[in-house]
Amino acid sequence: MRFDLIDLRLFLAVVEAGSITHGAQAANLSLAAASERLRGMEDKGGVQLLARGRRGVSTTAAGDALAHHARLVLRQMEHMHGELGEYARGLRASIRLLANTAAITEFLPDRLGPWLRAHPQTDIDLKERQSSDIAKAVSGGLAEIGIISDAVDATGLRLTPFAIDRLGAVVAKDHAFANYRQIDFTDLLDHAFVGLAEGSALQDHIEGQAARIGRRMNFRLRVRSFEGVCRLAAQDVGVGIVPQTAARRCRRTTAIAAVRLTDKWATRHLSICLRPDEDLSPLARDLVAHLGNFKPD
Repeated sequence: MRFDLIDLRLFLAVVEAGSITHGAQAANLSLAAASERLRGMEDKGGVQLLARGRRGVSTTAAGDALAHHARLVLRQMEHMHGELGEYARGLRASIRLLANTAAITEFLPDRLGPWLRAHPQTDIDLKERQSSDIAKAVSGGLAEIGIISDAVDATGLRLTPFAIDRLGAVVAKDHAFANYRQIDFTDLLDHAFVGLAEGSALQDHIEGQAARIGRRMNFRLRVRSFEGVCRLAAQDVGVGIVPQTAARRCRRTTAIAAVRLTDKWATRHLSICLRPDEDLSPLARDLVAHLGNFKPD
């Protein structure tokens, strides 16, 4: 049987997403093309690789075996690109990095910029995920490097400190909470919120804290950026919850008050996570060292 690299990347994308539709999107294929490729893989192998159900797909025993070997093949390809990239002009390497919302929006732009500038032949395949999903993906070999919060079980992973992410509430200057220095999350739940778009890892985390105590957050509007949340909060549309770094940045141009959240879950220690036995490419090792040792100007 012969599978090409597109087949292997598609299969792993479907396994990670638990869905052929979402896996096809991640692999930049149409649903019809992805379905045809997956059927072709099963026909070539003479085995069923995926169990299809109403809630998505899962791997069979044969699918687990293929996923394991596919990861090894693709990892070796990445290593080859990384090692030859210094010598073969035009050959690009790619490193897959999974991170949560705060890491992507607040910390990684400043840290990745200098590294990418110093490595013009290397691309970063950066995806936003919840920390729990990142830990599973790294453990399962679906990503080389992840950045997670300390709110998830990282047993079996090697961790390197990355940053501290503190969440706070943002409200209009004339809001009842504007003069508060700190507040409990539960005290906010009777008020309307402005939130991030559905699917945001951070927003899912915040809503999960409300669900944990049997409450739901009432959203008047959802937007795609912390800046959008702050601008709407400034107009008293609702309460926003954003990283304090984002609140400080937005206060320079937006009339908001920032209030610290006292809840333990609102202060998150972010870490770089790797599998302890991960044989990283030289480029990936260099990136991890850079991210862990970064000192802002």
